[in-house]
Amino acid sequence: MDFKFPWLRRSSKERLVVSWTGQTLAFVLARRTVEGLHEVLKFGVMHRGPETLAEFSHRVHGLGLKGLDAHVMLWPEQYQVLQIDTPATPSNEMRQAARYQIREMLDAQGDDITLDVMRVGDAQQQGAGFLFVVAASNAVVREAFELGDTMAWTVPVIDIQETAQRNLQNALAAREGYSNKAHAALVLHEGRFAVLTICANDELFYTRRFELPAGFLTAPWVDDAKLYADQADAFTPVDEYVPDYSYARSAAVNVVPTVTADNAKIQHFVLEVHRSMDVWTRSWSSMPLFNLRVYAGERSEELAKWLGAHVGQTVLPLDVAAMFPGFDGGSFSDQSYCLPLLGILLRTEVRKP
Repeated sequence: MDFKFPWLRRSSKERLVVSWTGQTLAFVLARRTVEGLHEVLKFGVMHRGPETLAEFSHRVHGLGLKGLDAHVMLWPEQYQVLQIDTPATPSNEMRQAARYQIREMLDAQGDDITLDVMRVGDAQQQGAGFLFVVAASNAVVREAFELGDTMAWTVPVIDIQETAQRNLQNALAAREGYSNKAHAALVLHEGRFAVLTICANDELFYTRRFELPAGFLTAPWVDDAKLYADQADAFTPVDEYVPDYSYARSAAVNVVPTVTADNAKIQHFVLEVHRSMDVWTRSWSSMPLFNLRVYAGERSEELAKWLGAHVGQTVLPLDVAAMFPGFDGGSFSDQSYCLPLLGILLRTEVRKP
């Protein structure tokens, strides 16, 4: 079973975006304003707990969310994003060719996945010969549609965090006049992967996930991480580099810091972000990175200042409040959970081929 990630306009001005994983529902209900913004009417996070699905559905309906079109966003743990050479096949056979090419890279059996493809970059750069392949198990896809049936929703589309995040950073770039430059976004959420995306000309060029150390968003971010940034010349060449999660990288750069295990993991996280910046610089030398936007809930500004001191880039908070009036109030935890969903509100056109 294959499916696309199209974006269809709906007649109503209201848009509902949801995610569903681990028996937890996140939602954003918004409407487009005459100024072209998206006014957030409601947002929140609901945990099913011991309720039956029928009881949970009744509670969700009590928020006025019954009978809507619901655009679903999958979280990174629900799918894979792979990059492959573009198959030499007609466009109408691309997904089938991609399915064959990635069969050894999948977490699930090849005949038990739903996939789609999208090109890397804007077809004007060296990435024109590559594709992103998005693969989710059929069980995950079925669960999304079954949730829609239970909640009396129509599910016209399923999207992923990377493309939602792309939409957010592209919107900021357009507002501030640097859409033609390469720009990055790093979104952190406790208990989930940190997701890095790099875009230019409104298209996604690069993406990577990082395993976020437990407690990272509440831990003190010490300056010991600077020792990694100072070792940029010692990085393994890009064509040989494979991310290493053994937390033993300090030996490779001839530095032996005296830190706790938790701080070592934090330092390793910074190192991997720095390496991604290095990979971009070496692989896309004609498109230097203009800035990096970061989101870490209430610590976004603090993270921007701290990370900016260690990665050799201009780092700013990913602040989208001006585009989404009403996205305030509630807990910082709910805002953090719902922020990626906002990106789906920004995609209203049919995607480029």
